[in-house]
Amino acid sequence: MSLTPQQHTWAKRFRWISLIEGTSFLVLLLIAMPLKYMWDSPLAVQYVGWAHGLLFLIYIFTVFPTAHKLKWNFSRTFFALISSVLPFGPFIFDRNLKKSQHVDL
Repeated sequence: MSLTPQQHTWAKRFRWISLIEGTSFLVLLLIAMPLKYMWDSPLAVQYVGWAHGLLFLIYIFTVFPTAHKLKWNFSRTFFALISSVLPFGPFIFDRNLKKSQHVDL
């Protein structure tokens, strides 16, 4: 599928948001949570959790306009939403998006 310049911009923006949100989720799960529960340092979860929550909301609110602009079907939009709550989901969805719509960062 060939994208218009506007669609390419939307796809690129979504990919960036997706990768940043996915990275924040992994930092929360793999660094901040162990610091809280193994070394009794809850401050990391407080800050990383807040940042991840904000990035998660940005991701969710970006899925719908991106889906509309890129003419995603229901299943792709649903997969984008589900991938946001899985630890490596945004990276898997990003690889799928890159492969199917030929969008590079």
